[in-house]
Amino acid sequence: MQYRYFHAVTGIFVTCLVVSNIIAVKPIALGPLFLPAAVVIFPLSYLVGDILTEVYGYRKARQVIWIGFFCNVISVAAVYLSIAIPPAPFWDLGFASPEKAQEAYAAFFGFTPRLLAASLLAYLVGEFLNATVMAKVKVAMQGRHLWVRTISSTLLGQLADSAVFITLAFYGIFPTDALAGMVLTQWLVKSLYEALLTPVTYLAVGYLKKAEKEDVYDYDTRFNPFAAK
Repeated sequence: MQYRYFHAVTGIFVTCLVVSNIIAVKPIALGPLFLPAAVVIFPLSYLVGDILTEVYGYRKARQVIWIGFFCNVISVAAVYLSIAIPPAPFWDLGFASPEKAQEAYAAFFGFTPRLLAASLLAYLVGEFLNATVMAKVKVAMQGRHLWVRTISSTLLGQLADSAVFITLAFYGIFPTDALAGMVLTQWLVKSLYEALLTPVTYLAVGYLKKAEKEDVYDYDTRFNPFAAK
């Protein structure tokens, strides 16, 4: 079946993921809270993921999650390659020499292997959990109360994402109680972010269901993230 907006929604989802990886290197202050800058856009991937699962079903959402994963891998590989290639002799970015500009560029855009692995795994765990909960709760509630499944799936998905990333990235570096606080803070902020955007989810879902003439219920779906069909 041909969809009018599926590829556009997929593009928005992937953009949120790739951009969040790029800007995550900057910590920002939200009042007394210190969070990675990715918090301004990464939660939107869960909102778009909810829309994908609600309208097109788990199978299509699974495709998009894997597309997002491989696009992230490609973007990271491109960044590593750009760091590895020597800079032009006239490129200094105001740092007085190409060598210093290169150091600044590598420090800003470089990912440590541990952080990268933690980020990619946390993304897969969180997004697949989010899509699974969305699809199963929709069937259980016979399509009623969209807000219940969007918020419940986000709470579980974002908790898993935050717990996996923080634990894998910083275990052994920060005390255990500090890790728990970081997980709790990121989880609450991300979940609140999407909860506040619930009206936007309702508008997008309502429009897409009418435009696509689609409203998938995953009655007989295999919720295997690695299923090929």
